[in-house]
Amino acid sequence: MKNIVPLITISLFLLSGCAGLTDKKTSKFRATADDKTGIIVVDVQGDFTTWKDGSLAVPQTSKRFVTKVEDATRLLKTSGYMIFGTQDWHPSNHISFYSNHSGKKAFEQIKILGRSQVLWPEHCIKGTENARILVDNNLFMAIVKKGQDPRYDSYSGFNDDGGQKTAMLEILKRNNIEKLIIYGIATDYCVKATAIDAVKEGFKVAVIKELCKGVAPDTTKKALNEMSNMYGITLFDKLDLQSIFEF
Repeated sequence: MKNIVPLITISLFLLSGCAGLTDKKTSKFRATADDKTGIIVVDVQGDFTTWKDGSLAVPQTSKRFVTKVEDATRLLKTSGYMIFGTQDWHPSNHISFYSNHSGKKAFEQIKILGRSQVLWPEHCIKGTENARILVDNNLFMAIVKKGQDPRYDSYSGFNDDGGQKTAMLEILKRNNIEKLIIYGIATDYCVKATAIDAVKEGFKVAVIKELCKGVAPDTTKKALNEMSNMYGITLFDKLDLQSIFEF
């Protein structure tokens, strides 16, 4: 991004209907997009959506939801914000797949080298159709792949469970990002882990709740409370450009 972002006038129809814009109220304001604020769109991939009959589909991740996320992401990019993404990109022999553990079933929890591991259905195997990011890839400055080491799970966009860092931190620092707006799938797993690790890396962080979906209501509520109360993460109910500008 250029160091100076042109002054823009934004007429925003806050997220509604199938087009992804809320109600018919229009919010007009003048703002220069903060070039120190970046957007991270987490794991909006086929295998995590009901739209694509994903093997690990999160509830309410329909085509309408994905379109809403894409529309919001396009609006943010048009407003001058840099967009980054995360993408699960697993080898077929990944340790988290129950099929790689004889006699085990999906969603069982086991101990591996002293750590707990949830066993998942095979998902987001690199090079497969349902590993593809469903949001228009042209909107992203960079997409960071995670979960590539077969030995470790990787909910966070910053590092895996073994502590190996992804390229995310380097990319954000190179672009002088200091604040992050995060949303995607799933609230109670990869969104939470990415947001918390972002705080640990020194970023000021906000999560947009309506642009996220969680695996279960109880774990989603717990995740939101943890992010807010324990890590000081700001929770926006919906996309509002002025709130993001003032964040």
